[in-house]
Amino acid sequence: MRTEQYLNDIIEKDGAAHLTLIDPDAQDLNEASNIAGAAAKAGSDAIMIGGSVGASGDILNETLRAIKTAADLPTILFPSGACGLSKYADAVFFMSLLNSRDPNYLITNQMLGAKAVLEYGIEPIPMAYIIIEPGGMAGWVGDARLIPRNKPKLAAAYALAGTLLGMRYVYLEAGSGAIEPVPTKMINTVKSAGCGTLIVGGGIRDANAAKAAVNAGADIIVTGTAIEEATDIQTTITEFVDTIKR
Repeated sequence: MRTEQYLNDIIEKDGAAHLTLIDPDAQDLNEASNIAGAAAKAGSDAIMIGGSVGASGDILNETLRAIKTAADLPTILFPSGACGLSKYADAVFFMSLLNSRDPNYLITNQMLGAKAVLEYGIEPIPMAYIIIEPGGMAGWVGDARLIPRNKPKLAAAYALAGTLLGMRYVYLEAGSGAIEPVPTKMINTVKSAGCGTLIVGGGIRDANAAKAAVNAGADIIVTGTAIEEATDIQTTITEFVDTIKR
């Protein structure tokens, strides 16, 4: 089954899906393998692989191989640019950072990477990527004009534009390690505007925050930092998964 349809089926059945984010620049191969194995046992639905810097080349390929050895879950690339592609992944969030001031993140990297996506046989999942305050490293690297947390209609306008351009997924990102997650009012406003599958990540540090995002309209929750910092990775992921699924 194709990865996008797989995720959509999970959302329809369980109400929401959970993705575990692994950054090849933040975890060595053993750590990545351990996180992936724990994610599979805990019921996470897929593994996202990527980061703002350093997630490319041999380290990206080796991380994907380690993940696939440890877990039988779909692997989805979350690339910062064309260099963040790998033939070992199942799918890629083929995304445009809609509120970037840098054309490289709007279309140039996509142009440079499109041929490789086809040649590698990676499933592209078209996605509108929108960075919300505080934005973190992703906002800085992507030169994003950050969406203020108190401007939900602005985020909804970007999301709707992406949807009308044919992007079936929308990702609201507060930034890795953000103190607070994307506001629930913003999530609800974006979902109510008529976007497709809505992903929310950044600053989701506990299961209650994840559940609040799902209740507001998120279809997929991404957790990375909370898992990196957990003393018991499997238990932490289990808490997220059990809380967001109906």
